[in-house]
Amino acid sequence: MADIIEDEMKHCYENLIVVDVGANLTNKKYIRDLDSVIQRAKDSGVQKIMVPGTSVKSSKEALRLTRIYPGIIYSTAGIHPHDSKSIIEEPSTWHDFEVIAGAPECVAIGPCGLDYQRDFSEPCTQKDIFERQLRLACSLQKPILIHERSAQEDVLEILSKFQPTPQIIIRGFMGTTEEALKYIQRDYYISLTGYLCKDKSDTGVRKLLEDGRLPLERLLVETDSPFMYPNTRASKLPQHVKTGLTERSLLYLHRYCTFQRNEPCSLPAIVEMIAAFMNKKPEDVGLATAFNALKLFGLSQ
Repeated sequence: MADIIEDEMKHCYENLIVVDVGANLTNKKYIRDLDSVIQRAKDSGVQKIMVPGTSVKSSKEALRLTRIYPGIIYSTAGIHPHDSKSIIEEPSTWHDFEVIAGAPECVAIGPCGLDYQRDFSEPCTQKDIFERQLRLACSLQKPILIHERSAQEDVLEILSKFQPTPQIIIRGFMGTTEEALKYIQRDYYISLTGYLCKDKSDTGVRKLLEDGRLPLERLLVETDSPFMYPNTRASKLPQHVKTGLTERSLLYLHRYCTFQRNEPCSLPAIVEMIAAFMNKKPEDVGLATAFNALKLFGLSQ
């Protein structure tokens, strides 16, 4: 296993090959051309893609994709906070979810957590289903993907009940530097998306990267496709970040991705932007995030 990871890391560094730890390829926007989407991702340098399940149905579909695209697609099984009430309304589906989560191709539990920005499910219901998934992750010893919006205090309180827990990843982080540091201090991983292009605050993700407060060994990257299109033409994006983007990454981004449908092939551009904000080489960011994903989720197996 160590030799396999070492060989893959060398390949990643030499070719800026990256791992997308969150692309929603079960979305209906990919029904007609998923083969082409995956081929473009591979051609652009995206070596492996994790497809998250956000409900029992989508978790099952994500698992199906791992068997169609073995060695490229890996799945997660999660009940998103917005879908928490579905388990309460149909209790029998929980058993189906446990079976999906236990499959070897399913490499993590989640996204699960709390979202107080919207009220698709009541907070008490969200907490109940969140805790169920945490217990399942502890039982299976699989990493946990956390979705958190305006609920950090409650998320941390619930996580504190489960000690020790498997590795924890804060997915698609969009909070403040202060919030990020609370996660980093607990040795959680932080996964970033093209949200960098939208973040205009003085205390957000950009500031976190510019100040060097997010260690590479705790960083992961994802596209959250078909969402979170990285708008590299945004007026508020610093010039040094724009000039750090390569012609190759922009070719894939502008030719194949739109605000309506982002694709995994946009990931190299996201990595280059992160590198520019961190004042690091894209190759170093790509290598570190790929290594973190391979090790954390066992993707080289």
